[in-house]
Amino acid sequence: MKSNSSAPSSSTSSSSTPSPSAVERRAEILATAAQVFADQGYNATTVRRIADAAGMLAGSLYYHFDSKESMLDEILTAFLDELWAGYDTVLAAGLGPRETIEALVTESFRQIDRHGPAVAIYQKESRHLSAQPRFDYLADSQVKFENAWLRTLERGVAEQVFRGDLDVRLVYRFVRDTVWVAASWYRPGGTHSPEEIARQYLSMVLEGITPRG
Repeated sequence: MKSNSSAPSSSTSSSSTPSPSAVERRAEILATAAQVFADQGYNATTVRRIADAAGMLAGSLYYHFDSKESMLDEILTAFLDELWAGYDTVLAAGLGPRETIEALVTESFRQIDRHGPAVAIYQKESRHLSAQPRFDYLADSQVKFENAWLRTLERGVAEQVFRGDLDVRLVYRFVRDTVWVAASWYRPGGTHSPEEIARQYLSMVLEGITPRG
């Protein structure tokens, strides 16, 4: 999934490659836009509002991006590309069902730590955004996400690692919602690392879905 936006080159430069300072500034603007989208909502956010938060004129923002849609596309694509790089590594590792769930949950909390505003945007906006052709990859990602979790849970039930009476779709929805809602309260640099939060979360969830001896 690649974003359709690109940074225009400066009219004073003979090269199409942005300078390091321009790349850094572009990243700063994206981080600011992500936070504004998360706080205000995509539809309620204007280019002027993002420019104000970034400390620049609205016209200057168009040097870096052609629209707020382009900014949102890059924000969500960066998050999902990194999420799936981590998930695909876990799923290809040949782990058992319990270990796969542990690794997926831990990777999820790491992504909340790295891409908190993007996660919040995805949670709030993906349903209606996915109806737009530019964001149809959101629906594809959701299907892939659901299949990865359901297959792992089903394998765990079949191998008697998880309880046989589980409704795996219900468990998936519970785990999905309780993990990703953490984006609304988690703050990077807090008392607990993403890995520590994942361990405590898993100790509660796995206790409930594993057979009792």
